[in-house]
Amino acid sequence: MISYTQPPSSYGPGFSEEIVEDAALDIFASLGYETAHGPDIAPDTPGAERASYGEVILRRRLVAAVERLNPIIPADAQADAVQQIFTTVTPSLIEENRRLHKLITEGVDVEYVDENGVIKGDKVKLIDFEDVTANDWLAVSQFTVIENRHDRRPDVVVFVNGLPLGVIELKNAGSEAATLDGAFNQLQTYKAEIPSLFRTNAVLVISDGLLARVGSLTADRERFMPWRTVTGAADDFTPQGPHEFETLIRGVFTREVLLELIRDFTVFGDKGKGPFKIIAGYHQFHGGRKALRQAIAATRPDGDRKIGVIWHTQGSGKSLLMAFFAGLAVRHPLLANPTLVILTDRNDLDDQLFATFSMCKDLLRQTPEQASDREDLRRRLNRSAGGVIFTTVQKFMPEPGEEHMPVLTERRNVIVIADEAHRSHYGFNARLDRLTGQRRYGFAHYIREALPNASFIGFTGTPIEADDVNTPAIFGDYIDIYDISRAVEDEATVPIYYESRLARIELDENEKPKIDEEIEELVEEDELSLKEAQKAKWSSIERLVGAEKRLSLIARDLVEHLEARIEGMGGGKAMAVCMSRRICVDLYRHIIALRPEWHADEHDKGAVKIVMTGSAADPPEFQPHLLSKKQRDDLANRARDPDDPLKLVIVRDMWLTGFDAPCMHTMYVDKPMRGHGLMQAIARVNRVFRDKNGGLVVDYIGIGERLKSALRDYSPSDREKTGIDEEAAVAAMLEKYEVVRAIFHGHDYSKGIHGTASERLTALADAIEWVLAWQKAQAEKAITDEERRRAHRGYQDAVLALSKAFALASASDAAREIRDEVGFFQAVRAALVKTTAKGKLSAQARMFVVEQLINKAIANTEIVDILAAAGISRPNLSVLSDEFLLEVQKMERKNLALEALRKLLNGEIKSRTRTNIVETRKFSERLEAAVARYHANALSTVEVIQELIKLAQDMRAAAQRGEAEGLTPEEIAFYDALADNKSAVEVMGDQKLRIIATELLTALKTNVTVDWHNQVNARARMRTLVKRILRKYGYPPDLQESAVRTVIEQAERILGEIAPTAE
Repeated sequence: MISYTQPPSSYGPGFSEEIVEDAALDIFASLGYETAHGPDIAPDTPGAERASYGEVILRRRLVAAVERLNPIIPADAQADAVQQIFTTVTPSLIEENRRLHKLITEGVDVEYVDENGVIKGDKVKLIDFEDVTANDWLAVSQFTVIENRHDRRPDVVVFVNGLPLGVIELKNAGSEAATLDGAFNQLQTYKAEIPSLFRTNAVLVISDGLLARVGSLTADRERFMPWRTVTGAADDFTPQGPHEFETLIRGVFTREVLLELIRDFTVFGDKGKGPFKIIAGYHQFHGGRKALRQAIAATRPDGDRKIGVIWHTQGSGKSLLMAFFAGLAVRHPLLANPTLVILTDRNDLDDQLFATFSMCKDLLRQTPEQASDREDLRRRLNRSAGGVIFTTVQKFMPEPGEEHMPVLTERRNVIVIADEAHRSHYGFNARLDRLTGQRRYGFAHYIREALPNASFIGFTGTPIEADDVNTPAIFGDYIDIYDISRAVEDEATVPIYYESRLARIELDENEKPKIDEEIEELVEEDELSLKEAQKAKWSSIERLVGAEKRLSLIARDLVEHLEARIEGMGGGKAMAVCMSRRICVDLYRHIIALRPEWHADEHDKGAVKIVMTGSAADPPEFQPHLLSKKQRDDLANRARDPDDPLKLVIVRDMWLTGFDAPCMHTMYVDKPMRGHGLMQAIARVNRVFRDKNGGLVVDYIGIGERLKSALRDYSPSDREKTGIDEEAAVAAMLEKYEVVRAIFHGHDYSKGIHGTASERLTALADAIEWVLAWQKAQAEKAITDEERRRAHRGYQDAVLALSKAFALASASDAAREIRDEVGFFQAVRAALVKTTAKGKLSAQARMFVVEQLINKAIANTEIVDILAAAGISRPNLSVLSDEFLLEVQKMERKNLALEALRKLLNGEIKSRTRTNIVETRKFSERLEAAVARYHANALSTVEVIQELIKLAQDMRAAAQRGEAEGLTPEEIAFYDALADNKSAVEVMGDQKLRIIATELLTALKTNVTVDWHNQVNARARMRTLVKRILRKYGYPPDLQESAVRTVIEQAERILGEIAPTAE
């Protein structure tokens, strides 16, 4: 058994990525895995597990497993199965992964001739999913892969029977620059450069040893999710924070869990933009497992047939969980291959859920079916077992003249899976029709009559209401809860904010009583059914809500609010919910009167559209908005596409449930809603998308109290994360705003907001100078290095926090009042960030600068350059000239002068990296040391500027050295590579080293080939050539290896630009 443990003493001081790797291997060892260090099992070593670095499958282990797991299948057939794994069939990585996933989970089809001469077909198992101990488990750190000239070394690769199923990319927890984003980007590079490693991949993990996320082969960064439990028990939960890493490794890579995750909780799909892969989140995985256990208990002969209710909040993948559960139920022998009846209450939801299940047909091992009517449902149920049948609850309704629903099947192996199980029409209550005398019941009664021995499980995105006695009576108690709080914490959804912008319905006070009396009189008339009476009352309210004057006000406010919101969020889309189709059409008319450019006759163009159905009998003004199913599907794709110009959809009922457009961030509500319907509707804006901080519900009709009422069944923490009053968002924004303003206490920056262009630029420079001085003062008070680092970025962090808060409240009156000031703060931050050691903005900072620079006078130019702000011109003059250095020395703003000079020197050093790496290292070290001494308060601003000016002068002298000594810059570079070791200079003398440098350059130029530095053989020839020249001139043997490394590294920089181009 291989076992690898790094001796603690070899780590060196502080934290390192190596420590994180070894911690991971220790966890894998405790889970029953063998562990190994990549170099120990590399090709050409005593413990070699593969013939070359290009092989990613450990053949010996795979062959041994196939032989062990398939003892009755002949060796030739086993070899054929192994070859099918090694052979690439399609150039698409995800399609190849899908093909191999099927072989891993279902076995490899083979044919062979048995002892009787008969050709037999069989399947070769690659993994034993029932007995984990029958498999070979291995975790390897630093597993080198060379493919297409790319040499890459993933941190940890997890093998099962020699197949690489997991890749883990780790970063150093002790390094601020080593982030999860960096680990994610590294995985994307691996997928592009060494794709063979991912052909059989099941899971990807990114971590820094503290935080950790898991995702699929095609997951975007926001779809890499935490895994917060090992066992799924209620008391086994790891909150967000430093213990995520171990929980994820144990939770995902426990051997039984990993195999179940691969076989039962992985699906592939394609929605028209290419194939994708989905693996279950921890809540789906454990929710599905719990539901299966309950189903087994409920369907026993003595079971109560109430499996229970799963409440997983909207947007957290409830539909997929239903499909995962269905797959588990179909597979388990104790459930006797059940027939699954999937119930929804609307045709559009039936279609959406059917599409999800169809995507999961490999899990279900059959193709789902849709029943067209009651008779078709009866026919499809006329089987002994199996089947996944979709239907709507309306099909469980007696025909006219019937009081009871006929039995459709008496079988016990039927499981009814109800979507949105909380709805009131699932009730048992009886109602007497006053006109016909017939008794009518809730659908639950009829479903029980039609399927008297079926078992029931309900799935809901909202909790069961406190006074709802029907849902528990039909389905049973909660099986699993994944509420809003948990989803928001896991970043599976975003919080929802609430903003009240009531558009009052104004009536003549004297007329109000008359209107109410007329409505009541209508409702009480005997000839009206209950439904008609309610419709009459609704119609009268609708006429008030849809009054022209009111809609005109709403349209104007909505357009202005939406434009501000989109600007503040950097894009995205919105939905407006109206009370009727007529109001939808009228609101559209008012909106395009204000923004005519938003209109387009074509369905695939335009910025605003109505989503509704109708018929030829509808009024002429309705007709342009009536869409076919195909047109609605196309419009839905436009709504999901963040780059499509569509920005607003207007709906009545459609798309309020079951529709997902993650980039949608704002909902304008002008329709009375309550309870579950309201909660489901507002969940349209809670989907995770890129850097979307939250969804916003704008209330024009007064749903605030009903929202509070709907939330009464949620946990207290859920109430805190849903329906957050906009006042809370504004308060948070103003708090961050005051933090930034406090930094400028005692400094007048008003000209930067209200002044002329030149005044603003001057004010910006003054503000930068002020911030630099403030940060230095804060750093002087700091005790630890970390505190000093935080102090030096204190302003940048404060403005970033303000920018995030501003984005959430960007459409509020308070935000509009401070928007110019926020823009100024962001401009100062942008200029400061540009002076970081890397000389560029971070991705997150760049996003906020570009998206949120609201001060138009600043936003219309590029992000402000700190050199321009400092008043330094950019003549066609070397930054190392005496004239330039004198200009810097005379600057009044010393802090700004220091930042400018540091930035320019850093850029100058980087530009020299290409030609002379030894010289570059020396100058880079001097620059870093000077800045570090300044940060540690060992040097004053004036002193550090003098030191940097001396560095600049030395750099200029170095650049002129070649001319004086008669050497080209390239020859000087090789000379420095040889003279880097002082002993070599003492032994050989300066003149001989110059001769060697010249000969090296000539020889290397003569022998350079295309991509030589990426070709192992070519590099080896270059190394041999260098060694031969060094030996020729008697270069000290004990110093040769170091010199060869430096010379080759220098050659890569210089000769890479002069290598011949491939045809």
